[in-house]
Amino acid sequence: MADKPDISEISQFDKTKLKKTETQEKNTLPTKEIPKKINMENGLESTGDSRLDQAVTQWLLYDKNPKTAAAVRSMVKDKALSELQRCFGARMEFGTAGLRAAMGPGVSCMNDLTIIQTTQGFCAYLEQCFTDLKQRGVVIGFDARAHPPSGGSSKRFACLAASVLISRGVPVYLFSDITPTPYVPFTVSHLGLCAGIMVTASHNPKQDNGYKVYWANGAQIIPPHDKGIAAAIEQNLEPWPESWDTDGALQSSLLNDPYQDIHREYCQTIQQHCFHRELNKNTKVKIVHTSVHGVGHIFVQAAFKAFDLHPPYAVEEQKDPDPEFPTVKYPNPEEGEGVLTLSFALADKEGATVILANDPDADRLAIAEKQKSGQWRVFSGNELGALLGWWMFQCWKQQKVEGKASIKDVYMLSSTVSSKILRAIAVKEGFHFEETLTGFKWMGNRARELMDQGKTVLFAFEEAIGYMCSHAVLDKDGVSAAAIAGEFVSYLASKNITLSHQLRTVYEEYGYHITKNSYFICHNQDTIKRLFDRLRNYDGENSYPKECGGFAITAVRDLTTGYDSNQPDNKAVLPTSKSSQMITFTFANGGVATMRTSGTEPKIKYYTELCAAPGNSDLNQLKAELDNLVDAIVEHFYQPEKNNLTPRPE
Repeated sequence: MADKPDISEISQFDKTKLKKTETQEKNTLPTKEIPKKINMENGLESTGDSRLDQAVTQWLLYDKNPKTAAAVRSMVKDKALSELQRCFGARMEFGTAGLRAAMGPGVSCMNDLTIIQTTQGFCAYLEQCFTDLKQRGVVIGFDARAHPPSGGSSKRFACLAASVLISRGVPVYLFSDITPTPYVPFTVSHLGLCAGIMVTASHNPKQDNGYKVYWANGAQIIPPHDKGIAAAIEQNLEPWPESWDTDGALQSSLLNDPYQDIHREYCQTIQQHCFHRELNKNTKVKIVHTSVHGVGHIFVQAAFKAFDLHPPYAVEEQKDPDPEFPTVKYPNPEEGEGVLTLSFALADKEGATVILANDPDADRLAIAEKQKSGQWRVFSGNELGALLGWWMFQCWKQQKVEGKASIKDVYMLSSTVSSKILRAIAVKEGFHFEETLTGFKWMGNRARELMDQGKTVLFAFEEAIGYMCSHAVLDKDGVSAAAIAGEFVSYLASKNITLSHQLRTVYEEYGYHITKNSYFICHNQDTIKRLFDRLRNYDGENSYPKECGGFAITAVRDLTTGYDSNQPDNKAVLPTSKSSQMITFTFANGGVATMRTSGTEPKIKYYTELCAAPGNSDLNQLKAELDNLVDAIVEHFYQPEKNNLTPRPE
């Protein structure tokens, strides 16, 4: 069994430890090689394209990382034009999700120079927005990702970001070691900072990294901040004099390490959601936890300790951070059983009945439970949303505290592509439910607005296994969710009830909500545009489909164009964005299907749900009907063969 961590064991800040360490227009460069030899200013032979030559020259003038600079020189020398075009064809697009791209050389990749340029733009934008930036400061966290070929790593990028901010006199709270993503928004709110930066690519492939930004309200940024930051980046591409000086920054009096204090405060804060401490101490339930080679292990162990739960069994091969993710093809628990193979083996060995799995930056949580048959059931994000939402409401209902909110001031939130089960619970129980656009940036900002109005936000979730169980973190948080799930499981076990049984009870009381979600992979933007344009001009110009494979369509909402047939003026209520594709179809049989593109991956996703009234418990019939609906959507709307779409890997 894993040892209980002790806060005193967490290392003190050692500055020497760190020392070493929406759409822009694409400027597509021509692919034709011009066999003309022109000497470039830096002594390299011309690529044959003046714009590419200029981009390379500017890069080599600015880049002080010997590995990425050497890689660019090598590409020019080898006349690797397609590689150069990939690296310099278009700058990474800064959006509400920040940046997410492969690590490597060039403006299209995550590297030392693009991190400096991004942080300079972000700093300049913060200077415009906050007169007290130099009093309040910014927090920076990082995960364990690294890319030796380019010399890039999350720690290195975090230090460079700190260097840029400190060079402008901005106090920086730089975590001295890896942290879960939720610790950054927690720190912004807890310390009253102007902003936060988290360097992580979450569950993306190992070669990727990312740069995620939080605003002073503790939530991820939403428009117009993304456009403002993107414009400021373009105006601050040349490195400032001290931006590269990480050594100087790490010795600065402006540098603070929040690690110890924030870890302690976080563990203390989440205890407000612990309601069955005595039961937790005596539970016989055995739980396995995996951090999938990410940052979660020590923090989930500490969260369990804060709830007086027995520490979960840790999957030894996956508990320590490893940027190679050696035991999994995809470091994403959302992909299901493939990521949990080692967890199943450990659970079977130890006699554990429940598995908790975080993604590498510990902001998501997957849960699996052993069934009577001996098989493992991996719950979907929507099923866990139903379970955790029900549990959070039960705990709130049973609270007997002074100043407890009226039920009319209680709210739960979910994204528009997630199950509507919370709406069904809210209607019956009397609290408020709201849906937002996809992504926790919208839920976090809406939660903050509601809290500022004196409302209580009990819970928010998205189907991509993201849960906000504590308003102390206005983002998805897999650490607090793991501890709360541990207590929930212990409570159910004390009554001889399983998670699967409780889920069935929830559905029987509030109505079955059957969901089926998946995606196709598509790297061709023209194909994606053509697919969605066809749906908008299905039976002539500006006409959406009226049926799909025999299933009648009763309503259409298009959050790319702002059209909603359900509204009197045909205008959507939720915010719209032309930079991403998203259409929702409502069917006469009670089915709802949303098709959308991903903001961080080359995927066209679909989310489908069939909602039944309480009492309609013919589950097999409901599942069969939803399967038929999904098949029709795939065949008629996606047309995978015609559009050369790759199905989700099994």
